[in-house]
Amino acid sequence: MKKIVKLMVAATMVLGVSAFTNGKKEIGDGYKVGDIATDFKLENIDGKMVSLSDFEDAKGFIVTFTCNTCPFAVAYEDRVEALNKKYAKLGYPVIAIMPNNTDVKPGDNMEQMKKRAKEKGFTFPYLMDKGQKVYPQYGATKTPHIYILQKSKKGNVVKYIGAIDDNSRDASMVKEKYVENAVDALLEGEEIKVKETRAIGCSIKV
Repeated sequence: MKKIVKLMVAATMVLGVSAFTNGKKEIGDGYKVGDIATDFKLENIDGKMVSLSDFEDAKGFIVTFTCNTCPFAVAYEDRVEALNKKYAKLGYPVIAIMPNNTDVKPGDNMEQMKKRAKEKGFTFPYLMDKGQKVYPQYGATKTPHIYILQKSKKGNVVKYIGAIDDNSRDASMVKEKYVENAVDALLEGEEIKVKETRAIGCSIKV
C-alpha cells in the first residue's frame, strides 16, 4: 500500500512539474528584440491570404495581436487605426492578428471579425491565427501585444515588443507613446530608447 501511495505522489509531482514547465515555456518562449521573425500566411477578413512578403514597399511592420472581445483591445482600436493611418504611408503598416481560440471566444470568430472591422472602418489587414500557430512563435501573451519589425537583408528584425503606450484605458491620459516613439526612431535611423515594455490586456485564449 505504501508503495502505491509513493508511486501516486511521484506521478503527481511529475505532472505538476510538467504543467509548470509547459506554462513557463508558453510565457518565456518567443521572439526577443533582435530576433528575425518568420513570415506567415493567414486569412484576412476579405478571404485573401496575407503574408508580410506581400508588402514589397514596406520598411517594416507594426504587428498587433488583438481581438474583438477583450475590453483592453477594444479600448485601443482607435489608437491602432490611428497608427496605421499615420505610419502605413511611411512604410510601417499595421498588421492585426486575432490569436484567440474561437471555440472559447466565439465573439472572435471570422464573421465577428468582419463585422467589427466594418463597424470601426479598419484600414489594416485583420487576420485570423487559425490553429493558433503564429502567436506562440512571437511569444504573445496578451491582447493587445505589439511587435515592431524592421526589414533587413536578413529578414524582419524584431525592434520593439510590448504595449502601445502607457495608458491602456484612457487615450487622453497617455504620457508616453511607446510604439510611435519606436517607429519614429526607426524612420530617423536612430536607436529606439525603450525597446520592450509589459503588454497589458487580456490573456490569449487557448
